Amino acid sequence: MDSLYFTMLNANKRSITLNMKNPHGKEVFTKLVSGVDILVENFGPGVVERFGFPWERLQEINPRLVYASIKGFGPGRYADFKAYEVIAQAMGGAMSTTGFEDGPPTATGAQIGDSGTGIHLVAGILAALYQRTHSGRGQRVQVAMQDAVLNLCRVKLRDQQRLAHGPLGEYPNENFSDEVPRSGNASGGGQPGWAVRCAPGGPNDYIYVIIQPVGWKPICDLIGRPELAEDPAWSTPQSRLNKLDKAFALIEEWTERHTKQEVMEQLNAHNVPCGPVLSTRELIEDETLAALGSVVEVDHPERGPFKTVGNPIKLSDSDVAIERSPLLGEHTEQVLGELGYSEQGIGELRAAGAV
Repeated sequence: MDSLYFTMLNANKRSITLNMKNPHGKEVFTKLVSGVDILVENFGPGVVERFGFPWERLQEINPRLVYASIKGFGPGRYADFKAYEVIAQAMGGAMSTTGFEDGPPTATGAQIGDSGTGIHLVAGILAALYQRTHSGRGQRVQVAMQDAVLNLCRVKLRDQQRLAHGPLGEYPNENFSDEVPRSGNASGGGQPGWAVRCAPGGPNDYIYVIIQPVGWKPICDLIGRPELAEDPAWSTPQSRLNKLDKAFALIEEWTERHTKQEVMEQLNAHNVPCGPVLSTRELIEDETLAALGSVVEVDHPERGPFKTVGNPIKLSDSDVAIERSPLLGEHTEQVLGELGYSEQGIGELRAAGAV
């Protein structure tokens, strides 16, 4: 049985097996490439070239081809290094700026190295396809995982340069060196926010609350401290800046008496930005997300029903239903038939070990 990881990542696809070391397999690959718009690969550096298909050869086969690749790193000293999700987070700036000041560098649970790079690649593919409508030619699109994570950390690079003018006031840190510090759950820019504990005190019974200037008075009223809205020592953003820890401690004294859902409803009733920390169990069981198609249940002939994420991009004229992933090689004969191979020809390819 295929892994759950495979089944979740390969919805709405067809599967053909192909031996790229076999000359007949290379023949099939050439036919496939000649009729497609986009070829995507994420093999190690030089693998596709060793198969005999460098970019120049692919252009000869199909001048309109958009050839897209993901690698760990761009050309240079790191080019041949192996890269995985958290390695990309480590080398792209995410880990050094994630976590608490007195703790180690921390990886984020969001797959910013893998999926984040894929999203960048999609942007490049779409740009190349649009350019092709004018030029008639395809392009080579390449995105490095390190570059993608670095791009997502651009605000931290901004703050690295701001350190030249002294400590970063919107960070909760007491000490600053010549590097952007880990700042816990602070936003590190924009409006101050923090995750505060809620009842009954479980590992994910927290809600993230943002204090906007206009939101300070309703917060004071809700927590039972209305006098702080007029107190000069608390009433302005500047006056609160050096004691944000105390401000969120006051809020937490109130939130600890309520569930995160109750807190969310009360804060939203006063237009105070907030968001409960939702666990993976809460997300996969959320009725609203199910109704929106953000989480969908898919049936699989071997695995049975399982849940996965739906299409997060909504298009008015192009609704996307999530279909199960294919079994390995399930569509080999179908695709080969579309390429013009007869039943006898397909049998010969199988006998030769090409598919």
